[in-house]
Amino acid sequence: MRNGSIHRKTKETAIRVAVALDGTGSYQVATGIGFLDHMIEQLSRHSLIDITLEVQGDLHVDQHHTVEDSAIAIGEAVSQALGDRRGITRYGHAYAPMDETLTRAAIDISGRPFLVWKSGFSQPRLGEMDTELFEHWFHSFASAAGITLHVETLYGQNNHHIAESAFKALARALRQAVEIDPRKADAIPSTKGTLGGG
Repeated sequence: MRNGSIHRKTKETAIRVAVALDGTGSYQVATGIGFLDHMIEQLSRHSLIDITLEVQGDLHVDQHHTVEDSAIAIGEAVSQALGDRRGITRYGHAYAPMDETLTRAAIDISGRPFLVWKSGFSQPRLGEMDTELFEHWFHSFASAAGITLHVETLYGQNNHHIAESAFKALARALRQAVEIDPRKADAIPSTKGTLGGG
């Protein structure tokens, strides 16, 4: 199995994360932010990437460092698990409907981190989580994982549905992109011969 694990400790957070790309979507997530836990659990379940994540953050200050650093650690663990990216499909895309909401995500595991975010919220919080931090989570994840990521909510009204459909679309696109292509399992999917990482 393609596994990655990161131990990350700063003055703001202490994080342990382990991922298995060829998993079953099992998870153990504890960030101290209930809604963020729920979203990362969705990411695991729908990508079939096993994720174990424990975060101790400075939530007495605010949620920013916990949200940012959890995304960085998961992204770094995914990048580590991908190694030299040999044999992967590389590209993935998905639409995730959730009742009145529809979000799409497209991924290129390119080694060139970039986020295009076209989504938004009409309220400042979901549960105890600041909604402005969702874009920051996706940006931090894309940067640490070395992926180009486009996320767009095409329409939707319920803020919970908008957030959840974004994570589910990411999950399904990621599942597709990290899969081993049986026709090119021994090749790095780039004419340059490298996709960074590893």
